[in-house]
Amino acid sequence: MELKTITQKLDEGRQYRSFDVAGFERRAEAEGKTVEGYASTFNQPYELWSYDGYTVLEQIDARAFDDCDMSDVIMQYDHAGRVFARTSNDTLAVEPDSVGLHVRAELGGTEIGRQLFEEIEGGYTTKMSFGFRVAEDKREVTENHEDNTVTVMRTITKISKLYDVSAVSLPANDATSISARNYGEGVIAEIKEEFLAREARERQKQKIRILTEVL
Repeated sequence: MELKTITQKLDEGRQYRSFDVAGFERRAEAEGKTVEGYASTFNQPYELWSYDGYTVLEQIDARAFDDCDMSDVIMQYDHAGRVFARTSNDTLAVEPDSVGLHVRAELGGTEIGRQLFEEIEGGYTTKMSFGFRVAEDKREVTENHEDNTVTVMRTITKISKLYDVSAVSLPANDATSISARNYGEGVIAEIKEEFLAREARERQKQKIRILTEVL
């Protein structure tokens, strides 16, 4: 079994991830309607892509947000449309802790915010996600020659910008896979290209062996 480690600094576009533990805790308070939850978790690998023995896992390092720009983060629904809360007017608090990226939002300031609170309180919306830009990642590639499988573990070690946290409508696993296809296109395309190049090299080696045996 062979282990390789690759560290890259990337200038990628905005990406989105959803997590299973990011359920909301609801409570109505004197000043309004508040929800809490986690928009991400640390050091918990999730599957980003898998095909024909080639699997890409991803996790977020516990210090990935250390120097992150969180100057004006907004809360949305499915990363689009109206703004329900934001850090610049103190209706949204976003802070990394020992578990992940903790979110606390006051949704009582607008009619649509109060509607979202009711949906969360009723259990119709239970998951969260976040939109971000990656500055640095690390990749560990494990090749198992016995069963001819390859596993890539991508660890996001530095996030330069946090754009939004979002309540999401899809279950966490499905949301993660859809987010990867829609927003992780550059990373997935790069890894696919590496996989296809590896397959091409193996086919070429096999062709040379066959020709050598014939000759």
